[in-house]
Amino acid sequence: MLESQAHRRLHAIQCHLLPSSTASDDDSSSHVQPNLTAAEFFHGQRYSVVLPEKLQTGKWNVYRSARSPLELVTRFADHPEIGTLHDNFVHAVESFRDYKYLGTRIREDGTVGEYKWMTYGEAETACEAVGSGLQYHGFQKGASIGLYFINRPEWLIVDLACSSYSYISVPLYDTLGPDAVQYVVNHADIQAIFCVPQTLNSLLSFLSGIPSVRLIVVVGGVDEYLPSLPSGSGVKLVSYLKLISQGRSSLQPFCPPKPEDVATICYTSGTTGTPKGVVLTHGNLIASTAGFCRAIKFTSSDVYFSYLPLAHIYERTNQFIIVYYGGAVGFYQGDNLKLMDDLAALRPTIFGSVPRLYNRIYDGITNAVANSGRLREGLFRAAYNSKKQAIMRGRNPSPMWDKLVFNKIKEKLGGRVRFLGSGASPLSPDIMDFLRVCFGCQVIEGYGMTETSCVISIMDVGDNLSGHVGSPNPACEIKLVDVPEMNYTSEDQPHPRGEICVRGPIVFQGYYKDEVQTSEVIDNDGWLHTGDIGSWLPGGRLKIIDRKKNIFKLAQGEYIAPEKIENIYTKCKFVSQCFIYGDSLNSSLVAVVAVDPDVMESWAASEGIKYENVEQLCNDPRARAAALAEMDAVGMEAQLRGFEFAKAVTLVLEPFTLENGLLTPTFKIKRPQAKAYFAKVISDMYAELSKSDPKLQKM
Repeated sequence: MLESQAHRRLHAIQCHLLPSSTASDDDSSSHVQPNLTAAEFFHGQRYSVVLPEKLQTGKWNVYRSARSPLELVTRFADHPEIGTLHDNFVHAVESFRDYKYLGTRIREDGTVGEYKWMTYGEAETACEAVGSGLQYHGFQKGASIGLYFINRPEWLIVDLACSSYSYISVPLYDTLGPDAVQYVVNHADIQAIFCVPQTLNSLLSFLSGIPSVRLIVVVGGVDEYLPSLPSGSGVKLVSYLKLISQGRSSLQPFCPPKPEDVATICYTSGTTGTPKGVVLTHGNLIASTAGFCRAIKFTSSDVYFSYLPLAHIYERTNQFIIVYYGGAVGFYQGDNLKLMDDLAALRPTIFGSVPRLYNRIYDGITNAVANSGRLREGLFRAAYNSKKQAIMRGRNPSPMWDKLVFNKIKEKLGGRVRFLGSGASPLSPDIMDFLRVCFGCQVIEGYGMTETSCVISIMDVGDNLSGHVGSPNPACEIKLVDVPEMNYTSEDQPHPRGEICVRGPIVFQGYYKDEVQTSEVIDNDGWLHTGDIGSWLPGGRLKIIDRKKNIFKLAQGEYIAPEKIENIYTKCKFVSQCFIYGDSLNSSLVAVVAVDPDVMESWAASEGIKYENVEQLCNDPRARAAALAEMDAVGMEAQLRGFEFAKAVTLVLEPFTLENGLLTPTFKIKRPQAKAYFAKVISDMYAELSKSDPKLQKM
């Protein structure tokens, strides 16, 4: 029986293979052909192949990358000897020792100048000193080391030292706040913390509440100016330079980890409850990085701009990729308001960001065009439409348009960018197309999460269709699971829909010290249930269409996925941010909208409305009615169902931020906190609705 099943599986896989004589050597995916009896995944260009999860059921529902259909990637194709982050760094040092690696504009005296660089060889020397310094202080293999500061070269040096000496790095969000940081330090049993003078003050405020910590290292600190700690604290406080000196005085050889050893514990802030520690091994992270490198190629001449938080897996993975290719990393100076200045100085070739920033770039360019005068606006429209049409047809656009219009726009990112990456949340298809036209480069969107070592799927180079997140990372396989309460099933037409589930070497080991929550997301067959709802587009490309975790039920029994509705409403000019609320006691939804002051002032001027300040304007019934009318129009265009429309809206001037506790560090709305924060206005909206329409009274 077993032999029969094995033969059937082999035969099924072979049905996807072309004879070697007909496959061209220059096409890495050309050995794969569609099996149209399996599923309609093939449409022109093939990006995924479909396999059966279980032979007994005969259901073909597991998607793999066409780049590696027969086995899931665990190592780099060109360097299979790389099994850990330490191996990856050693490979870079051996191959690119004298190449630029880490660059910063910040001088020792705090002033800002041109970028100065540390080579890969110099980084190795610093890494050895930091690792030896930790051993000098008696830390054993497997100790947890905290990193509590924003992006700068020392962050990566410390992280590399952790990998090379078999320590576990634990990033601490500088935006989490003292209570959450204290929780993570205790939960992860952190023994040493690297910080900067600003975060040192926060640490000292709860020093007595973190008994596992024995050493605090201050990056950028000067020993004679460091505060004295209570003699009974048992904690040593030294500067980063002193630790380096201590390490150099007693250099120790690397203590290389194994692929199965834990590399890092990344705490996800989440929208509810306490942070969860995601345990990732070296093997997890190498598999994810190697899978990405099958799809996207960089070179040692590439320059990457680092400003996204290194505490997030998205930026960490970008760093692993750059190291593999021997590229250079230039850091921002620490101030988001000066990003454009840093970009002009660095002139990167690779820029990774999130939709929030790309939306601002889009708004800035379109507003500038709208105010540039009729002639210039007309020229921009003609150039944009012509170039977009050429790109969509796979042709080379006329260079005339770049000289006349787009080269000036390219200079906003330094003028050399050839690759724009987007992740963390969905990027609007319109904005993706806009970026492709204006910057004349590859714009690639990916999808992932901390629990999958970052990359689950990524768009293929040359795929000009927007509105999806590409095909599976070659290091994992994906299936969609029915969600009947939301009417999503694998039988849906024209495309299968369901909860996205992931399996493979990129899936995390579990939540640290939390078997219960681990078992809630990883099932008995090893599938990680992401909570995201996806759909398969032609060619085997994945589209994120909804979110399962935050669904709630209205009084009449209809299920609501608020994030889907919020994403639709943010297309309104009035809506900068949106919080949709509903519950089982009410039959309708209400919305709290954070507005753009400039849009409000422009609207008031066009309507001839007089006002004293924007806050007063937000409370004007005419403004609320105009916002709700536009939200209704956008909702109808997106084909929201009747019960998915917000029936009332409150406009607020204060944005949702990390500081007021309404956003997570990855800019997701903290729904319980938002509910509490806006409790009064929510109550007022429902009271107003019940007066105006008795049908909307509580049931």
